[in-house]
Amino acid sequence: MAKGTIKINKKGDDGYKVISVRIKEGTLKKIDELSDKSNRSRNELINIILENSVDDVEIN
Repeated sequence: MAKGTIKINKKGDDGYKVISVRIKEGTLKKIDELSDKSNRSRNELINIILENSVDDVEIN
């Protein structure tokens, strides 16, 4: 990339998709508390939690 050139990806080209999800109030409170303690955004923390637990789900 040439000096002084800024590369900007189109919105949505970062591998993430925007979704809407309903979360129980108590669960959201816990996530927000963890977010404050870890100095990470709510979104970042939810992604970390999902990435680390999705493979542990077993469907019977």
